Amino acid sequence: MKHTLLLLSLLASSQSLKAEEDAFLWLEDVEGAKPMSWVKSHNQRSAEEIKAYPGFDTLVSNSLAILNDKARIPYAFRINAQLYNFWKDDEHPRGILRTTSREEYAKDSPNWHTVLDIDALGRDEGVNWVYKGFNCQYPKNERCFVSLSRGGADAVEVREFNLTAGKFVSENQYWVPEAKSDLTWLDENKVFIGTDFGPGSMTDSGYPKQVKLWQRGTPLKDAKLVFSGEQASVAVGAQVLYDGIKPLALISEFPTFFTSRHQVYQDGKLTALNVPEDATLAGYYQGKLFLELKSELKQGKEAFPQGAVVYADVDSLVSATPHYALLVSPTPTASINQVSFTRAGIFVNWLDNVKSRLERLRMDANGQWQVSAVDFPSNGSLTLTDPRQDSDSFFVDYTSFLEPPSLYEVDGASLKFNKLKAMPEGFDGSKFVTEQHFATSKDGTRVPYFVVMAKETKLNGANPTLLYGYGGFEVSLRPKYSATIGKNWLEQGGVYVLANIRGGGEYGPAWHQAALKQNRHKAYEDFEAIAEDLIARKITSSRHLGIQGGSNGGLLMGAAFTRRPDLYNAVVCQVPLLDMKRFNQLLAGASWMGEYGNPDVAEQWDYIKGYSPYHNLDKNKRYPKVFFTTSTRDDRVHPGHARKMVAKMESMGMDVLYYENIEGGHAGAADNHQAAELNSLAFAYLLTQLK
Repeated sequence: MKHTLLLLSLLASSQSLKAEEDAFLWLEDVEGAKPMSWVKSHNQRSAEEIKAYPGFDTLVSNSLAILNDKARIPYAFRINAQLYNFWKDDEHPRGILRTTSREEYAKDSPNWHTVLDIDALGRDEGVNWVYKGFNCQYPKNERCFVSLSRGGADAVEVREFNLTAGKFVSENQYWVPEAKSDLTWLDENKVFIGTDFGPGSMTDSGYPKQVKLWQRGTPLKDAKLVFSGEQASVAVGAQVLYDGIKPLALISEFPTFFTSRHQVYQDGKLTALNVPEDATLAGYYQGKLFLELKSELKQGKEAFPQGAVVYADVDSLVSATPHYALLVSPTPTASINQVSFTRAGIFVNWLDNVKSRLERLRMDANGQWQVSAVDFPSNGSLTLTDPRQDSDSFFVDYTSFLEPPSLYEVDGASLKFNKLKAMPEGFDGSKFVTEQHFATSKDGTRVPYFVVMAKETKLNGANPTLLYGYGGFEVSLRPKYSATIGKNWLEQGGVYVLANIRGGGEYGPAWHQAALKQNRHKAYEDFEAIAEDLIARKITSSRHLGIQGGSNGGLLMGAAFTRRPDLYNAVVCQVPLLDMKRFNQLLAGASWMGEYGNPDVAEQWDYIKGYSPYHNLDKNKRYPKVFFTTSTRDDRVHPGHARKMVAKMESMGMDVLYYENIEGGHAGAADNHQAAELNSLAFAYLLTQLK
């Protein structure tokens, strides 16, 4: 009896401790009546306060005009001889998938044919569908998978579409109910599928743990198991790569966000590829697999450096002793941002001190790679779109902070290019200037950042300045034109700053790995160094400095204002991670332990708790008035992070703003009107706080 009472006492104490530790756990019930009532009341109060800004309606009008502008570039992808584009405007807020010919596309006003109208589909079915992608069975490209999301979540319903007939397949079709699914065509009548098959079929991160082979005309439940991964892995998936000669089917397991193990699927059997687990597949070309190295690779007396791209025959990679050759190596200032394969050669898109340059590599008769530069301007960002191994030509999108995007068609053989499309100016860029500076972080590392400001800006410390950052997952923040920032911030007298802090990929894998796990604080020190450098240059001051970031950048925002509340007077914290004790237990959070560490391991929690915003709030500190935004339909980063942070701050008597879009998923908005509203709320808040 005493033993039972002791257990009950311990249980009660444990429950009491948990409640004391996290009094706001109830806000993690995403669509519960009580939490949603809390959300709606906060939405109303915050929206009313922010919309009181005198120019709010103008900000919304500016944003909507930009988002719905029919003169913007209709970026296209090729299927057979046709070009396809997904388009949103005021008439199609959820969007249409449409097609045209290459000849028509070159015209100023192409004649488009609508293939799929998402707005009409939603009206017919009474569902707020959001388009999430189109995947056709190569090379025939007649049958395609269309992914549809309710409200913008990552989970999708997958339907089969007949591209020739222009309608969904109604007989003997593939159809998968809502889940975080992965479907890959093996041929017209067989697909690899990973989805929620029931208990034990999904990983701790909420992604497929199994890959099955599904024969057309058979029930999904009868799909044949090909491979099952570990419960703790991030995900398992399939892909079929094509080099124009022979398809290569791969089944891959991702033990962490940054590691993978690949097996070749052939004749119903799996054979492991002998490649480094931390390397990423860069492409399959002329029978060879290309890998980007995340750490040094030794081969006999030879060593390939971190960040290099190497290649080997597939036959070699299934042996015990693969033989690699070098394609390209990074330099101290230049990393490889993109590798693309065409009939005319391999194109490497470099990032050199965060500015793009493009080169073509071709192998000569002696087996040596010959390098040719493609003569694009060197002060902006290049992105190759839709390169194909069966074509010499491809598209390149060029942009900079002050130059609207231009779409070029490049002849990969001659390296000549011509401008096909150009966005009109959304604001007068001639009035502004872009500068790149370097701040010195706490450990002496030089950290680059860009400043965009009016040419006549006075360095008096009084300029409203917005510092944007991300700093994670090897994501590079590059110069990019934003008419919305131009109209709603620069033309309102603001200065815009883009931070290239560690954790990102601006200088390759080493730049990312420098801020992993126990070194996470390096990213935050970099961000603080940039803020201090802006103040030292008298571009701004703490009174006029605001910061913004989303997702991992939302975590950056939370760490920034809890670490150094004295540095900032405004914080826009979007779809954030904030409770780093529970992040791995919420939605896809377990997949990010490779980035942050595992809070359930005591020695890892010791460093995570040092920056976890939710756990570092101090009622005795004075924080800036933070504006948090998230989405109810975000099934990647749990909205509970932002909800609980706000509730805890309010319990400490702190003034805070909160807005949760009921739709939108991780992107925050499901259509242009929602995007314009959210964008305008952020800018109105910043202008109120910083002017």
